[in-house]
Amino acid sequence: MKKHLLLGQTLGFSGDPFINDWADVAHYARHGGVLIEGTKISVVGDGATLRQRHPDAIVTDYGAALISAGFVDAHMHYPQTGMIASWGKQLIEWLNTYTFPEEARFADPAYAQDVAGRTLDLALAHGTTTLTSFCTIHPASVDALFAAAATRNMAVVAGKTCMDRNAPDDLRDTAQSAYDDSRRLLEAWHCKGRATYAITPRFSPTSTPAQLEALGVLWAENPTCLMQTHLSEQHPEIAWVKNLFPTARDYLDTYEAYGLLGERGLYGHAIHLEPRETLRLAEVGAAVIHCPTSNAFIGSGLFDMMGLATAGLCIGLATDTGGGSSFSMLRTMAAAYEIGQLRGAALHPAQLMWLATEGSAKALHMSGEIGHLGAGGMADIVILDLASTPAIAQRSARADDIWDAVFPTIMMGDDRAVQDVWIAGRRCAQPAKNPKA
Repeated sequence: MKKHLLLGQTLGFSGDPFINDWADVAHYARHGGVLIEGTKISVVGDGATLRQRHPDAIVTDYGAALISAGFVDAHMHYPQTGMIASWGKQLIEWLNTYTFPEEARFADPAYAQDVAGRTLDLALAHGTTTLTSFCTIHPASVDALFAAAATRNMAVVAGKTCMDRNAPDDLRDTAQSAYDDSRRLLEAWHCKGRATYAITPRFSPTSTPAQLEALGVLWAENPTCLMQTHLSEQHPEIAWVKNLFPTARDYLDTYEAYGLLGERGLYGHAIHLEPRETLRLAEVGAAVIHCPTSNAFIGSGLFDMMGLATAGLCIGLATDTGGGSSFSMLRTMAAAYEIGQLRGAALHPAQLMWLATEGSAKALHMSGEIGHLGAGGMADIVILDLASTPAIAQRSARADDIWDAVFPTIMMGDDRAVQDVWIAGRRCAQPAKNPKA
């Protein structure tokens, strides 16, 4: 079995820095090493020691660059890649003006294949090694994304978006076709290679009670699948849900009543939660996904990171492309920091890095497999240049410790900071910047 030894600064985690003191669970080495055997990480430790013990390993020396687990994007919409950064709308108008016309184009399988490959390549260029995506109502859009991920050996979570009301005619399915299509797709893809299927009602306003019930039945029949949807993103949306579901206790109850609340549920946004909703999400162990660039771009509100973490919720981090305005998890971390500041709680760089790796992996029920720089984890790795631009370089040169060096890259970094990416123990085809092999 071929061995690779990566040398550089290393950063990993052994626990949750929102529960524990970050200094106790963040593990940094100035002269670290990551030994890869096959597709997995076998050892993380002192670089010189690993080099001495494994003389047969192929060595790549990244010098002062930072070796981290690859970023995990826990909520995005790959069909919206082409319309990212569209101007001037809030959620419902934004869907009708930009999203639905673009998603209608995915009736063409060739178009879906083109955008799927482009999205994954953009993600990799930004250091994202796993993403979780809504597709469209077209089964071919799901096939396209999973097939493109398989050729890159990427771990991807995805599912057919289901809508049978309050959407254009060419983007509606039915309760029965949503069930049938989703079942066929999950049988074809779920747990095949690195694919994970997520049952995917877009959100309650675009699904009738019959469709929500059908998807709840499907999830009960296939409990190892994930389930992804949206929750409490904007006040007008919440009012709409109350009008459509007048007997529901709250927005979350529109899912809970139909079997769509559970431990493997992923609830995007979750900005304006009622106390009961927070309590129920924590009780069942569900995950809420913070989408800070989207929340700011579409004007949705300020996610309560520290409040929800204190309440015991599992929290992932996501770009929410294309409502989110960047493919970069670095930019997403920066936005999470900014929203935390507006909430009166500045997130430490260790917490931000954890959210983008281990935290999102935990939300996806893949802890220890992805987003983890440690023995037994898949060798999905990003190498970060901590001096990638003149502005970042001059700031990081004044750093007193690793966090002072990492934080400028979080706040000002983009794809230029991504020096190299490894997927399942193989270096991606993109050219690396200044490695010493």
